[in-house]
Amino acid sequence: MPPSVKYPQRKNIDSLFVSQTKGRRNEEIRVRFHYGHPDIFDRIFHITRGGISKASRTINLSEDNFSGFNSTLREGSITHHEYIQVGKGRDVGMNQISLFEAKVAIGNGEQTLSRDVYRLGQRFDFYRMLSFYFTTVGFYFSSMVTVFAVYVFLYGRLYMVMSGLEMEILQNPSIRQTKALEEALASQSVFQLVLVLMLPMFMETGLEKGFQTALGDFVIMQLQLASVFFTFQLGTKAHFYGRTILHGGSRYRATGRGFVVFHAKFSDNYRLYSRSHFVKGLELFILLIVYEVYRESYRNSNLYLSIAFSLWFLVGSWLFAPFIFNPSGFDWQKTVDDWADWKRWMGNRGGIGIQPDKSWEFWWEEEQERLKNTNIRGRILEIILAFRFFIYQYGIVYHLHIVHHSKKILIYGLSWAVLLTTLLVLKMVSLGRRRFSADFPLMFRILKALLFLGFVSVMTILLVVHRIVVSDIFAAVLAFLPTCWALILIGQACRPLLKGLGLWDSLKELARAYEYTMGLLLFMPIAVLSWFSFVSEFHNRLLFNQSFSGGLQILMVLAGRKEKTA
Repeated sequence: MPPSVKYPQRKNIDSLFVSQTKGRRNEEIRVRFHYGHPDIFDRIFHITRGGISKASRTINLSEDNFSGFNSTLREGSITHHEYIQVGKGRDVGMNQISLFEAKVAIGNGEQTLSRDVYRLGQRFDFYRMLSFYFTTVGFYFSSMVTVFAVYVFLYGRLYMVMSGLEMEILQNPSIRQTKALEEALASQSVFQLVLVLMLPMFMETGLEKGFQTALGDFVIMQLQLASVFFTFQLGTKAHFYGRTILHGGSRYRATGRGFVVFHAKFSDNYRLYSRSHFVKGLELFILLIVYEVYRESYRNSNLYLSIAFSLWFLVGSWLFAPFIFNPSGFDWQKTVDDWADWKRWMGNRGGIGIQPDKSWEFWWEEEQERLKNTNIRGRILEIILAFRFFIYQYGIVYHLHIVHHSKKILIYGLSWAVLLTTLLVLKMVSLGRRRFSADFPLMFRILKALLFLGFVSVMTILLVVHRIVVSDIFAAVLAFLPTCWALILIGQACRPLLKGLGLWDSLKELARAYEYTMGLLLFMPIAVLSWFSFVSEFHNRLLFNQSFSGGLQILMVLAGRKEKTA
């Protein structure tokens, strides 16, 4: 608990605020603390009211914001005066916007952990506290809750399917014969997707410019893939805000101020969005696939489409939005160069003087900086969150045809034995490659031949004796992939223990294999679309619209005028 602070009487604060905000529009709520980087900052004034810097190296990173907190705690209010001399514009691209959103989300996460926000919340009345919440950290907290609700919904549905609860509910005749619940869910989905999201923006634009203009603007926004862009940015806010709440560790992030109309390499996009979007998008993709395969409800209705459409849209936005908004993202020659650069980046080893953009190993180590500096609470929560990936294995193994509907706990134990044996075989191959591939190539080939014969023998026994079907093999792969990823996450949280046991290098190689697989899954659709030239033409038309073409014409005119003058 923060130490108690003795505050003045409420009536003095109210009279002071009323006198300072009289005649100013939109300042009655008196919760404005930050209007961007101030061009004019009265440092002497703020030093007498708590200062603009504190002893904390990470939490109080946004010094101009915390100075507003300090002034408000000391009976002050923040006013906004604009002096516009020259209108300044700045070109920004997808990566620059995402870096800026990440920086602001991290800052709001640190503000949530600070004592200043706690003291303000304790001091404000109920209505002013609500205004303070929704104008500061509330927006990012709501974004995190929105994404968290998606996970709760999908994992809840997965539990109902795998446990047999959904089948038991559907076997009830009263539920099977009624359509009331289905119609209610369908109407609720339409209401949430259409009215709740579109109506506020539509009404605001309609009251300002007319409803015909509002309708035209809404259609143009959808054609420009605005929904894809803002859905992607929702994942950026939720990821960095939640990670800061768990582990802290904010730092200044440069967003760049150069010319942004350039092609970003595949490796650059992968480094920026791997943990914040790609991993989560693939997780939701596997969730939807497993639910689609094993679900029994709504087989002959459109309810599943109305519910799952928004989730599939979320997955598609998180996985492919960086490539859709990437200039020349589907150009064949650039795609070939990106693949060569990606393989070079994945193959380079880390070392002294190697930058993250040159080596996957160094980037992977840098991504775990937050776990090195976190406390025991952050490590425990990271391990608990990784436990969700064990649900796949626990549910799928009991739905295999080879188990014949048995529910014994021995089956789950055997699945772990199969998984550990597979990892042990992969470790033996890795050790054989290191020790025998250069000096004793014949020994390494014999080892690979023995392992291959063993694998063929096991598969033959399963096919002939136990009558295993091909679908069981794909289901087993779908069950074990999330489990191994959970082991990687738990191993990263327990890094000192694994280094002491000598298993850290093995975990790194397993993580490298997963990175290769994820990169290949993301790159395959891009390569297929890049093969067709009309896709690249359409993509360029979509990105470089009429306003950008007009800007280029202006630049050409200015360039010609400059040459003529010279």
